[in-house]
Amino acid sequence: MKDENCIFCKIANGEIPSATVYEDDRFRAILDMGPASKGHTLILPKEHFKDVCALDEGYASRVLSLGGKIGAAMKKSLGCSGFNLVQNNGASAGQTVFHFHLHVIPRYDDGAPMVTWVPGHADTDELKETAECIQTAL
Repeated sequence: MKDENCIFCKIANGEIPSATVYEDDRFRAILDMGPASKGHTLILPKEHFKDVCALDEGYASRVLSLGGKIGAAMKKSLGCSGFNLVQNNGASAGQTVFHFHLHVIPRYDDGAPMVTWVPGHADTDELKETAECIQTAL
């Protein structure tokens, strides 16, 4: 299903031009218009899924390997030393377009830090309680 009001549906299905780096029957991967680094790519499903929670299993099983394939191509062609696969779900997590997409962000040795956090601390009892809370919701 496609959402006629979704800009990513329109881009993924070729209605809006993009700098496409990969396309198959399920996905179009495009260069991000506001890149975090040179080569920053978005993998867009051609079907509309709001976020990873709504993602069809067939798409979910393919998108991670596609991210790895594109990341490996970036290392070979752009000379980056690594890459991040980033996927945001919900406004509080940084999602701004509510159409599932996976960022493939090339990382360069002299590049700016990104996708980092300061590790916190949780004691064993807190970890156990949190794990049990999540388990009951599955």
